Amino acid sequence: MTAGPGVLVVLLVLVAACTPTEVASDDPAEGPAVSRTDDRPNEARTIAYGDGPEQVADLLLPPGAAPEAGWPTVVLVHGGFWRDQYRRDLMADLAADLAARGLATWNVEYRRVGPTGGGVPETLEDVAAAVDHLAEVAADEPLDTERIAVAGHSAGGQLALWLASRGRLPDGAPGGEPGLRPCGVVAQAAVASLVDALELGGGAVADFLGGRPDEVPERYALADPVALVGHGVPTLLIHADGDATVPLDLSERYEAAASGAGDPVELVTGPGDHFAVIDPADPLWATAVDFLDRVC
Repeated sequence: MTAGPGVLVVLLVLVAACTPTEVASDDPAEGPAVSRTDDRPNEARTIAYGDGPEQVADLLLPPGAAPEAGWPTVVLVHGGFWRDQYRRDLMADLAADLAARGLATWNVEYRRVGPTGGGVPETLEDVAAAVDHLAEVAADEPLDTERIAVAGHSAGGQLALWLASRGRLPDGAPGGEPGLRPCGVVAQAAVASLVDALELGGGAVADFLGGRPDEVPERYALADPVALVGHGVPTLLIHADGDATVPLDLSERYEAAASGAGDPVELVTGPGDHFAVIDPADPLWATAVDFLDRVC
């Protein structure tokens, strides 16, 4: 995706290189980062979107002056089976790559299963709030809120697909009534069908939802991407055919469901393992960038 009219991309964002005179800060109270007019990389700035310590995201702006409408933005959502030990640094390389391509990135942290207090609904509430908070960030930073996209890996792919489908949620549901609607979503080796992923990750899905489908069916109805198709957001599923962590058939099941509901969805596969899709040098990532440029 390029910086011309068309995309504010939502994906998870991490820290780029800092200059000796400018140090990235984790203090949301500090002043906004300044978009430089030279070619040096900007530093990432951590911004709170809520009151909790995990409710933060890293904003990284491209070098140089912003377009008149502001930077298109990608929201990055990391994976790790929704568990506490995994953090947004998993998406750091993609954030740097996108910034070099002229895209702002918003690398989201969120409450996860474990001591941070995540799961359903807390994790869903966090990622929804993180996306909607970009409207406030854009009051101080040069972001084009008409051009937001989302990219997520693994469990973050489930969250990315869920973010695209928030308009399908019933009134009063966690994350319902979205403030910002993505122009496109990239699901990277996504846990795209929760019911079909119950045996993965040592019971990670049941831990995330607080039970199995027969125990908490209402939570699966609110969180499972295949239950929320028909959202109309252009969607790219990328999945390595050698992925032994999240099987390719989960993306295939989602593609079939979304196509049947009339959603514009594509599935692209290639060689590699579970992490090939978050390698900026991998052809599957190039496919993702091309897709975002096309649809946003």
